This record gives sequence, structure tokens and C-alpha cells, in this order.
Amino acid sequence: MKKIVFLLVCLFSMTMVKADNDKPIEMNQLPVKAQTFITTYFKDQKVALITQETGLFYKSYDVVFASGEKLEFDKSGDWTEVKCKTVEVPAAIIPEAILKYVKANYPEAKILEIEHDSEGYEIKLSNRLEIKFNNKFQVVDIDD
Repeated sequence: MKKIVFLLVCLFSMTMVKADNDKPIEMNQLPVKAQTFITTYFKDQKVALITQETGLFYKSYDVVFASGEKLEFDKSGDWTEVKCKTVEVPAAIIPEAILKYVKANYPEAKILEIEHDSEGYEIKLSNRLEIKFNNKFQVVDIDD
């Protein structure tokens, strides 16, 4: 029994090491949703690198532009993270409730980053504040 458990642990460990990798890909290898997102919101940006990361239970894509902006997409091509250095995050991708909150409370600040996952959203503002929202767009944390 101990040998079987040991073999299973070894096999699982080897699979985990082998499964996690990044490989460069071309724009046409991204999911169509991701391609459309890029051509809609970042059409004037020059792509520097696109990578596909494949793990045992996931697949994701990273797009880095020459200007320093970075996008992350899930396996379906839905954005999960947008990081901007030279421009603001496009307002059209930010939920209206978040835009209203920022405008009401930090009218001078720009949204430079936004992340989305199953728990909600996190934004980073030009005034260095990081604000987390749940899926009902209620503020759950503010860090400076």
C-alpha cells in the first residue's frame, strides 16, 4: 500500500511540474474573445509578447504591449486583468457601479488596473489606492 501511495505522489508531482509552462504564441492563437477585446480597446498598441500558460487544471493567456500595458485572459478569452501604464483602463470595460463609485469618491483619480475573479473586482487608482469590490459592487477593502 505504501508503494502505491508513493508512486501516486511521485506521478502527481511529475505531472504538476510538467504541466505548468508558458509558451509564446501568435495573436491568431488567442481565443476569439481575447482577439476582439484587443482590437476593440487596444487597437493602437503594438504587441510585444503573447504567452499561453497551461497548468494541470487551467489555461490562461498574457498579452504585453510595447508601451508596458498588460492584459490577462482566461481559457475562454474573457479578460481577468488589465494593467495600464501609459493610459487609463478603458471605461467601457469597467462596470458602471465601479465607475460611479470612483467618480463620486476620487474624482481626480484614474483607474490604472482592474482585476476580476469569482469573488469580485479589484482596482488600482492613480492616487495609489487599491479598492476591492464584491460581485454586488460593494466596497469590501481599501488599501493605500
